[in-house]
Amino acid sequence: MPTAPEPAPRPAPSFPKARATRQRIWDLPTRLFHWALAVTVTGLLVTGLNGIMEWHFRLGYATLALLLFRLLWGFVGGRWSRFATFAYGPGAVLAYLRGRASAEHRVGHSPLGALSVFVMLAVLVLQVATGLTSDDAITYAGPLAGFVSSAVVDWSTGWHAVRGKWAVFALIGLHLMAVLFYVVVRRRSLVRPMFSGDQLLDGPVVPSRDDTASRMLALALFAACGGAAFWVSTLRA
Repeated sequence: MPTAPEPAPRPAPSFPKARATRQRIWDLPTRLFHWALAVTVTGLLVTGLNGIMEWHFRLGYATLALLLFRLLWGFVGGRWSRFATFAYGPGAVLAYLRGRASAEHRVGHSPLGALSVFVMLAVLVLQVATGLTSDDAITYAGPLAGFVSSAVVDWSTGWHAVRGKWAVFALIGLHLMAVLFYVVVRRRSLVRPMFSGDQLLDGPVVPSRDDTASRMLALALFAACGGAAFWVSTLRA
């Protein structure tokens, strides 16, 4: 006897794609620090190259205050601004370079970006420290030059005026190339989130705290760092 025709297979159910949502990644103090540091470092390079030393010193003290603030904010700031969040080991950096990035690597700083942040902070701290202890014996002397040995002064002067300056130029160039690479190749803007603070993400993540209380804490910390930088400036002969 004839068999009944087999029912047509049902189409596989389709599920709507998860809608990308905006999450607060960069808190306001971190964003203000980023752009303020860009201004002061640019000003330091311009004034240093043109011998405008009085403004070079002023911008140096401002940079000192900013760096002190960022070092403190790296422990108490928003989640994605804390050093512990992006202190990746060598294995994570290698995995990222080999294309095996985890979902967390797409939030905030990637392992390679985190490495560049730590290098940039270290070089800038060294550059400011050597500026404070430099003395060319002709036109300028750092406010801390009288508190260290002559050997330290000589090394600081040589580093600050030549090697350190070119190290900063190189790091700025690499930073700008990385931003351009992400825009052209990865189709991802790193600049927009640093203005708005928000990042468009496919999945939920723990956002950075960015409320009034945290901003007031940041203001108090920066005031203390500014006071410390001002005190250092008063030691200048």
